[in-house]
Amino acid sequence: MTTVVLADDEVLLRKALAALLPLEGEITVLAEAADGAAAIEATLRHEPDVLVIDLEMPGVDGLGAVAEIRRARPGQVILMLTRHARPGVLRKALRLGVQGFVSKSAEPAHITSVIAALHDGKRWIDPDVSARAVIDDCPLTERETDVLRVTAEGYSVAEIAARLHLAEGTVRNYLSHAMQKTQTRTRHEAARYAREHDWL
Repeated sequence: MTTVVLADDEVLLRKALAALLPLEGEITVLAEAADGAAAIEATLRHEPDVLVIDLEMPGVDGLGAVAEIRRARPGQVILMLTRHARPGVLRKALRLGVQGFVSKSAEPAHITSVIAALHDGKRWIDPDVSARAVIDDCPLTERETDVLRVTAEGYSVAEIAARLHLAEGTVRNYLSHAMQKTQTRTRHEAARYAREHDWL
């Protein structure tokens, strides 16, 4: 029996997976989480065989939660669900130790088989996820997307610098380059433009 924690802010999808995964395979869902902070707490408390986590969640997002969990539990097996597969995000998740990527539109039976594969020590990236990641027209560097992502959360330049461990001048440079590339006048417009183009 494989134990799982499910983390997704979409209630309908999370509840459906919680109900269907045990029917598709030998899976026990130990807990559900609706955001990144709850995912961290549930994973550290229940210590599941596999954490199934959404990439995009309110507050602490999937990558932020994974980073925190990996610090506390370096061996935690993680399957990330995603609608988007930007190369920068894919690379960052792999560096954090995420073993699997599956599209959120995948059938529960497929997700179950991937969970089993990850539990057996294998890795899995769905072909459609990797294909979308290869087709990339984003002109932004990884650091530029980082500062725009934090900008979109409403933080000031000083707060962005503190959160990303950068100098304020460096943050301003990244923001300036991002505004030039997106042809926008403010950092908030640049962040909005990047979100609309699925670059964040």
